[in-house]
Amino acid sequence: MFRHLGQKRSFRHNIRLAILLCLTAGFVNASGFLGFFILTTNITGHAALLAVKLTEGDLRAVRMVTLWLILFLAGAFCSSLYISKAGRDKPHSYTVPMMLEIIILCGVGYFGHTYDKSVVKTEYFAGSLLFAMGMQNALVSVVSGSVVRTTHLTGMFTDLGIDLAAAFLKHPAALQKRIVLRCTIIISFLLGGVIGGFAYVKFRYHSFYIAAIVLIIAMFYDFFRVNVRLFVSRVRKSRKAA
Repeated sequence: MFRHLGQKRSFRHNIRLAILLCLTAGFVNASGFLGFFILTTNITGHAALLAVKLTEGDLRAVRMVTLWLILFLAGAFCSSLYISKAGRDKPHSYTVPMMLEIIILCGVGYFGHTYDKSVVKTEYFAGSLLFAMGMQNALVSVVSGSVVRTTHLTGMFTDLGIDLAAAFLKHPAALQKRIVLRCTIIISFLLGGVIGGFAYVKFRYHSFYIAAIVLIIAMFYDFFRVNVRLFVSRVRKSRKAA
């Protein structure tokens, strides 16, 4: 899933990436909202909230929302900086940001039961998830050459509307693929949200472990796929030799 980067990626590569990572983003967004009453991928909403709190003079809320915006930005910055330093053309450079995101999700799953709706703990838990989602969004954008974005749908719905309008007038294959990819991103995010909602109701904060498992699958997808192919090839050769 991370072996091919930028222009080297095919339509199928981006579809696989979109399904797993958008599923994770939707899952975390829904579980985070149910658990901490904060949308952990909706930066546009937080910017609007910041403006409202500024007009109301609620300085404590202003500080908290500003921190969330900075943490999302910091996640994207750290992820992109590490990938650039390690080498954008090296698949293993994406391992560290993914591992850090997995650790954050597992940490929220493990310590989430201590949440008591206090301002400090809201900042702590929601902020860590926003940082993780910033990292993921930057990582996926770099991997796909900004074709796939996983944590927000406003721009995706806009782009889908533009592509649908263009497709109404003409029908090139490239447009059809873009529409399918954008629909996959939207559906995967929504499906992740539904699954995340049900998972939180069933498992409470332990539901974040499920999101971490999906990321582990995405991280080792290429390894298992290549080895399974090699195994099947060897089995076929041994049968032919017999």
